[in-house]
Amino acid sequence: MMGRVSKELVLAFQSWWQALIVGEGWAVAVLAAGLVVLALVGAVLLLGRQARGRGDALAKLADITERLAATQNELTGKVTHLAEDSRRAQSELAKTVNDRLDQVSHRMGQSLSETTAKTSKTFGEIKTRLDVIDKAQQNITQLSGEIVGLQDILSNKQERGHFGEIQLNDLVTSILPPSAYKFQETLSNGRRGDCMILLPNPPGPIVVDAKFPLESYRALKAADDEMARTQAARAFKRDVGLHVTQIAERYIIPGETAESALMFLPSEAVYAELHANFPEVVEKGYRAKVWIVSPTTLMATLNTVRAVLRDARMREQAGVIQKEVHRLLTDVTRLDARVASLTRHFGQAQQDIRQIEISTGKITARGQRIEELELSEDAEAEDVKLAAEPIKLKVGEG
Repeated sequence: MMGRVSKELVLAFQSWWQALIVGEGWAVAVLAAGLVVLALVGAVLLLGRQARGRGDALAKLADITERLAATQNELTGKVTHLAEDSRRAQSELAKTVNDRLDQVSHRMGQSLSETTAKTSKTFGEIKTRLDVIDKAQQNITQLSGEIVGLQDILSNKQERGHFGEIQLNDLVTSILPPSAYKFQETLSNGRRGDCMILLPNPPGPIVVDAKFPLESYRALKAADDEMARTQAARAFKRDVGLHVTQIAERYIIPGETAESALMFLPSEAVYAELHANFPEVVEKGYRAKVWIVSPTTLMATLNTVRAVLRDARMREQAGVIQKEVHRLLTDVTRLDARVASLTRHFGQAQQDIRQIEISTGKITARGQRIEELELSEDAEAEDVKLAAEPIKLKVGEG
């Protein structure tokens, strides 16, 4: 029986300890301790029934009961302390977790705000750049349309002539005065020049033609082999040479125009091609007195023409200028006489001022002499007074 009781006590204690270790809570541990105490009390009652006459056993059981009660109290105190420590640890842990969560939330909020601001700024910059790209795309589209339109203009011979005339018009009107040129002027032979520069005789008016053979030049640039290039070069040379001959026949009229004319090429590339690879065409123009010019060389030519026109106007106005210079010299002579008269007046005034200074000097000198005379009379009276005092002193002493 004692063995079974001991076994029950051991099992109850093991269950209590296991509950404590597993961490089912301090309430479970206290409940287990109570069960142990109840088991011990039941064992004591059972032993008391079976062995009432055994005093030693009762004493031992009482002693065991006391020890178990003390152990229970001790365990209860430890469990209570452990529960308080557990609550305190849980409270500190909850506070720490809350603090950490607040810090993490604050950092996350700050980081999200910064990220949002940076993202908004980036999106704004991207939008601005996209707007710039859109505008550039629109400009490119517009430029492509203009290039296509220019290509269409240059592909038509009549439109190409208008294009050359417009460029020639811009150059001439921006450099020369309105009285120095005429556009679409009809000559005595019925030919109409694109522009006529009105120079005085000699050399006389010079006609400028703004047409140019572009088809053969395009064929020359589009040639992909030697044979095609040779054929295109021949055609280009022939077309330009024919155009030079036509200009010389149409726009050089003795007694009406100058002995030369200008063939205006609105393309610097065509001008460079002629001078680089077709010098014989340029020499033909020199012999026919047809000067081939590009926009750049025409600008220099027009500046020279403007200087010639200015010199011509100066020669025309030479008599007027001479007359005005004579009048100017007369006015200068008259001004010189008036300046001399004014100088004489200034000299007389200066002489009068010197005479006034002499008179004031004399008056000042006389006043100083009168003042010195009065001072000298006072000094003599003072000397007489001082001379009388020592005599009195000597008389008193004697």
